[in-house]
Amino acid sequence: MATVSAKILKHHKKADGTYNVKICITHKRDRVFIDTEHYVTDKHLKKDRTIKDQFILTCVNRSLDGYRRVICDHEEMVERITAAEIKEFLLKKEQKIDFLQFCESYINQLKASSKDKTAANFNTVRNLIVDFTGRAKSLSIERITPDFLKKFEVFLRNERMMHRIDRLGREYVQKGKPLGDASVHVYLRDFSGLFSAAVAHHNKPSIGVVPIKFNPFTDFTIVDAPETKKRYVESAKIITIKQAIVKPDSRREMARDLFMLSFYLCGINAIDLYKANYSINNGRIEYKRSKTSDRRKDGAFISIKIHKEAKKLLAKYDGVLNGRYASIGNLNKAISIGMRELQLQTKIADITFYWARHSFGTLARNTCRKSKDDIALALNHVDNGHKTTDIYIAKDWSIVDEVQEAVINLIREKPKVKVCRSIAMTSSFLSDIMLPRLV
Repeated sequence: MATVSAKILKHHKKADGTYNVKICITHKRDRVFIDTEHYVTDKHLKKDRTIKDQFILTCVNRSLDGYRRVICDHEEMVERITAAEIKEFLLKKEQKIDFLQFCESYINQLKASSKDKTAANFNTVRNLIVDFTGRAKSLSIERITPDFLKKFEVFLRNERMMHRIDRLGREYVQKGKPLGDASVHVYLRDFSGLFSAAVAHHNKPSIGVVPIKFNPFTDFTIVDAPETKKRYVESAKIITIKQAIVKPDSRREMARDLFMLSFYLCGINAIDLYKANYSINNGRIEYKRSKTSDRRKDGAFISIKIHKEAKKLLAKYDGVLNGRYASIGNLNKAISIGMRELQLQTKIADITFYWARHSFGTLARNTCRKSKDDIALALNHVDNGHKTTDIYIAKDWSIVDEVQEAVINLIREKPKVKVCRSIAMTSSFLSDIMLPRLV
């Protein structure tokens, strides 16, 4: 059975002459320590370094009795786990979870993992929750109930005052417009994602640590998002974008170039162009797609042929974007501004950078009649339906090449004619049998 006792560690004496009273957990010949809020000096201790001050002793014994009671109540589980896990279990038992504090910590972890876009989305939701709670510094996770979520949704659907911090660290206030179903769906979905992350971080059912007893989203229905408008344009409009005359070194030029580069490279994302964590080998660009690299065993690796149309653009922006913009968010804002200017110039309404990826996939399917599986491979999608099958099949990048060639051909002035080998052989054979033999 695990035991707990108060310990004063001689080598932990602080500069002011005090020692922190520690709770020592001894279990299976292993020891771990829990810091307490109590401090003593040499005058509070006996010669054997045990506590003689009655007030401090009473406080410490109260903590020890509480820990012993918890260990006794969970005796069977305690015997299966380590001393370190017992420490975690005891601390979680008395812990009150601050949801806002967890959000800040989790968002910082995402940033450290270069998941800036996800971090930005979650930070937006955190800011909205802070606005909703009246600029509260903390929020006990127990307060987040289905009723809390209903009121939060009403808050989003009405005008609201939003406190934000600008780049210079100055606070400003702006009025938020009432949100519709699409935005409400996104914010509540991300709220649910943050709550699930808190559950995954704090709850450890294997050792009986379940401080978060329920998930309010199981009893709350998030409004459905309206059907998304298909985000693609026909090949003729892509040619219009390609041929748009723009001012050199402008955001409009960058937006046009990156849109076309994404289209040429099977819908490559802006973040992968920004990070430039790719290699170029034998006329191919090879990289791991940032959006899904942590969800796939192959790291979302793909190899794409660099056609002549893409070669000059890739060279122009290779390693430049992350030097010009401090973050992917700043790059996306610049691209958005440039794309809006292109909309006005080309009279192509609503088009954004991401439409290059959608257009590539749509044209590959509806115009070039390529199979959905081949298009999924070219777009580097996660294929949950064929995970087992994929174990047995090696990637054949020539399939991607065929999809890519067919789509790019649609916007070429002089499309390349690719003669099927079997047809060419048949033509040669017919010529041989139909031409008169020379004697």
